[in-house]
Amino acid sequence: MLILFPMYFSPEDIGLTRAILDTSLAFSSLCTLGAIPIINKFNPFYKHYLNSKQNDLPLLTLLIILFGYGLLLSIGLFNKEFVLRKLGKSPKLADYFIYIYPATLLILIFTWLEAFSWSLKKSVISNFLKETVVRIITTLLIVLYGLNFLDFNLFIILFCLIYFIPVISLFIIMIKTREWSINFISISSVTKRLKGRMFSFTMYLFAGQFFNVLARTSDTFFVFGLRGLSETGIFTIAVYLATIIEIPQRSLISICTPILSESWKNKDLQNIKNIYYKSVSNLMLISCFLFGFIFININNLISFLQFISHSKNFSYEPIATLFLILGISKLFDLSTGVNGILIGTSNLWRFDFFTNLTFIIISLPLNYILIKNFGLNGLALSNLATIIIFNSIRYFFILHKFKFQPYNIKHLKFLLSSGTIILLINFMPNLDNFILDGTLKIFIYLISFYLIVSKINPAPELTNMFFDFLEKRNIKILKRF
Repeated sequence: MLILFPMYFSPEDIGLTRAILDTSLAFSSLCTLGAIPIINKFNPFYKHYLNSKQNDLPLLTLLIILFGYGLLLSIGLFNKEFVLRKLGKSPKLADYFIYIYPATLLILIFTWLEAFSWSLKKSVISNFLKETVVRIITTLLIVLYGLNFLDFNLFIILFCLIYFIPVISLFIIMIKTREWSINFISISSVTKRLKGRMFSFTMYLFAGQFFNVLARTSDTFFVFGLRGLSETGIFTIAVYLATIIEIPQRSLISICTPILSESWKNKDLQNIKNIYYKSVSNLMLISCFLFGFIFININNLISFLQFISHSKNFSYEPIATLFLILGISKLFDLSTGVNGILIGTSNLWRFDFFTNLTFIIISLPLNYILIKNFGLNGLALSNLATIIIFNSIRYFFILHKFKFQPYNIKHLKFLLSSGTIILLINFMPNLDNFILDGTLKIFIYLISFYLIVSKINPAPELTNMFFDFLEKRNIKILKRF
């Protein structure tokens, strides 16, 4: 995203790939019809009462998502002309819109398999396929396009199929575990007993999760719908920079989901409390570090993008302000821990629906108003405002219902200290060479951040894990604190 895409593609083409990906993600979320929350919530019960050959949950949920995809396909193709007319600001997306449907199906199947892999404690494998393999495949496609082995049309087709290999790989891995299979059997006793709760749960959680995905991807829809694909490309790069901060949260959610679900089943509130508290501390430390690391180098990054850019007359300057706003919103989001999964796997899961509904009610009109009046910066500010409101509601709900208060004075000291260091380094005079400038700032930042963490120690478990990792490899550059 930061080297190959700008080197070989125009901002309009980058925006096209983002529009395809976000639209496919929103469509796949709609097609689940609530099957994914069912897996996360109820699969522990199926595993407890049934063996893998008696478990009918894989088949039931597969039929649900395929039915949802069939509905999407029939509605989309029936209203094809209407959809294309609405893409007047992005005619290139209209040309390739048909390819969104196979991309949606592959993401849908992968999401379904991923939910079962989490319940089998295979989150590392599924995360590797989604976060790493997909990016490796994308990189190979860009290189092949850059070397003229692919034309643009074939590149887009293959880009829409990048989840094919992860889907096949994860399916084979799941089958080989012998703990999961698609069984064509009669309805099990567990399904008969839980069907009422599952239906009620599905209606709330499906709507809530779809609203959540729609709110988080609607910014892309507004950009390519109101501003065109070129500005979508700029926004895409800023979003991907902010998404780097979010990667640890994704991994933690995949790990915590089955554990929290099992803990609620066993009524183990102490374990739930520990997970929530540690997620807040650890994610706050990691997200703050990543935000600072990127932000102190944002001007150097822009210089680099201008240097390698396929479009020499196009300015990447707006990325600096966009990342500042989007990065702060990610920092706030991660600093609230796994609040969504905690609520969603509990008996108070209906609240998850209402918070997501609130999110969409606030974000959609706010997105529209601010992007119309303030452009991309307005959209980023809308994102920040809705994230703050959304997570604040969840925080006070958890505090009220469970008396969980994960914050202490260390967190405040850490945020103030690290924020001060980030600002001071950012205001340092810039060297003419952006490589030397970046190297110097990174060195100062790493030393300063280490001193802050060593003094305050806001996340003891994470810092101990870090030093254990170094000691096992006989790396003793830093002193344990």
